[in-house]
Amino acid sequence: MNSATRLIRFCRRSGISIAKELRITLNPEELPAAPSETARHERWMRLALEEAQAAYAQDEVPVGAVIVSAGRVVARAHNQREQLEDPTAHAEMIALTQAAASLGSWRLSNCTLYVTLEPCPMCAGAVLQARVPTVIWGATDPKAGAVETLYQLFDDARFNHRVDHSGHVLENECGRILSDFFRDQRSKKLK
Repeated sequence: MNSATRLIRFCRRSGISIAKELRITLNPEELPAAPSETARHERWMRLALEEAQAAYAQDEVPVGAVIVSAGRVVARAHNQREQLEDPTAHAEMIALTQAAASLGSWRLSNCTLYVTLEPCPMCAGAVLQARVPTVIWGATDPKAGAVETLYQLFDDARFNHRVDHSGHVLENECGRILSDFFRDQRSKKLK
């Protein structure tokens, strides 16, 4: 580790703003690399996968969601339709409600939603209503996907709000947990 990296880490731990407080210039080649966009998305999607695992353990369809604002998690949720006996208790819906409560506003215009499965029409509509600017999703949903697969709600210019979106982040892991869950459900029915 070079001296510039040690100095930066010390300043971050101490809460010192390097640009304003120290007034120094470092050689850019000595600076630690910022995490790539892919690495950032995968980091948050792994938290959403943890939520999906929690849903699986509760015999719920394993979909997890995480909402991030300013680099911190403001909501984490998983499907709870069976537990709550509520058809709207999708991971995204619960996470949107939690984030609004956490931030004190229904307008989630500084947030990013990470979800392990492409949002359905209901959840995509709620994202539009909440003004979430970015959605990152994992596996495609061939039966109800409303972002890319069946519908493209976020790309519809008739809506008054636009949502940037990107899919297929950790797609294999996100798809595998769903496949495993439904295979287990089918085997339970055969017994």
